[in-house]
Amino acid sequence: MKGIVLAGGFGTRLHPVTESVSKQLLPIYDKPMVYYPISALMLAEIREILIISTREDIGLYEQLLGDGSQFGLSFSYAVQPSPDGLAQAFLIGEEFIGSDDACLVLGDNVFYGAGFPEILSRARKNVETDRNAVIFGYQVQDPERYGVAEFNQHGDVIGIEEKPQDPKSNFAVVGLYFYTNEVIQIAKHIKPSERG
Repeated sequence: MKGIVLAGGFGTRLHPVTESVSKQLLPIYDKPMVYYPISALMLAEIREILIISTREDIGLYEQLLGDGSQFGLSFSYAVQPSPDGLAQAFLIGEEFIGSDDACLVLGDNVFYGAGFPEILSRARKNVETDRNAVIFGYQVQDPERYGVAEFNQHGDVIGIEEKPQDPKSNFAVVGLYFYTNEVIQIAKHIKPSERG
């Protein structure tokens, strides 16, 4: 399984701080924010990681992270020409992913909690053994403010809707996804929403 960290976007809600630096490079306690999603991939025993960012910021990630060997990882880098959604990350990363399954994590999320490594291990096993995707979510009181998962009668995610006026659930999608390799072909047929 290979990992992708999507570290693009403009960080407009953090303006003017993000005028000079990508939000994923801002410090959270004692390290850049992007270290946290990379740590989640490491906990999932993923060692080959593609960092996707903007043309303006990709060099900063290369300078900070290098080839990954200092972390026991292997980093590759790719440019996202414009922030056109999660599916685009799989299209950009198609060659990197090859025939492997993939885990996508957003570069501005911090995950923690008791049992988190075990949860990641189960998610990876679910993809590799059962060939089911795993989308992490969190129950919220105000789902209309988030991307929200829609479920079928079996509890399987059948869709994600961004900031819906009439949410189909109260589970916000938190930016951590485990997919089989089929995600690449699926991504090729997805039409981006207004937000990507």
